[in-house]
Amino acid sequence: MFGSLFSTHRRLREAGIPAMAQVTPSPWQQAWKSLRQNRLAMFCLILLLVMAVWCIVGPYYSPWRDDATDALMINKAPNADHWLGTDFLGRDVYTRLLLAGRISLIIGLLTMLLSVTLGYLMGAVSGYLGGVADKIIMRFADLVMTIPSLPLLIVMGAMLSELDFSPDSRVYMVIVMLSLLEWPKLARLVRGQILSLRERDFMLATQVLGLSARRRLFGHLLPNTVPILVVMATMAVANAILSESALSYLGLGVVPPTPSWGNMMDAANSLIDFQRRPWLWMPPGVAIFITVIAINVLGDGLRDALDPKMKRSKK
Repeated sequence: MFGSLFSTHRRLREAGIPAMAQVTPSPWQQAWKSLRQNRLAMFCLILLLVMAVWCIVGPYYSPWRDDATDALMINKAPNADHWLGTDFLGRDVYTRLLLAGRISLIIGLLTMLLSVTLGYLMGAVSGYLGGVADKIIMRFADLVMTIPSLPLLIVMGAMLSELDFSPDSRVYMVIVMLSLLEWPKLARLVRGQILSLRERDFMLATQVLGLSARRRLFGHLLPNTVPILVVMATMAVANAILSESALSYLGLGVVPPTPSWGNMMDAANSLIDFQRRPWLWMPPGVAIFITVIAINVLGDGLRDALDPKMKRSKK
């Protein structure tokens, strides 16, 4: 008997067939494999990583400081010394562009973390508990979502200006403002997912097994909502960058001397600057465009990779 088993194993090995079935890869491994096959999404991921690293490291290799002004180099066009020209105070636009990228990306990431955490918890509690808690949370979320976001942000930014916060403190206040307007969208999506999942067979099995409510929620329900959480997180970063840029352009978000892509575009506040000095507003505008497009494309790729229903059939 043992001789036949060994001979069978030898024949399978020589034929290149494993004697035992391979372990099925985890959902995250399958998602990563699917994402790697999406060349456009991977290109956008690499592009975002390069931009983030360069915004962090680049200013250290620049010969110009952010606050270094030169009265003789005001509004100079791009040249060998100043690759992207200088602004109305003689400051190097390239250095400020990288430092502004730090602020804009930090605002996008921190807004995403805060809004996702708040929306995830509110949506989970609303969908799982139901009843009065569900009605209160969802009605408040509906109230926030019915108000147009940009006018509300302008009002909140004007109130923030009246409180006379320091430029550094305004960055964190802008993050809080954007997070308070972003979490209802995620909360509604998570609630819908949980309402659907809690009626599935595996959740009925957890009730039969007598698992506690905490284990059913954190051990079975919430992990199954992670794919939609990841996708919405990427979208939240893009929305936060766009909203911050709009607020800062209006002078109600991040204010000088702290640079951001939005308040750098505010430098082109006259027709002469807009027509004759494009180096003042085009670099931050292009940076915002590339970043938001890359984040959205990456979000689409993550959606296709994490949600099997969205995967396109291969020909």
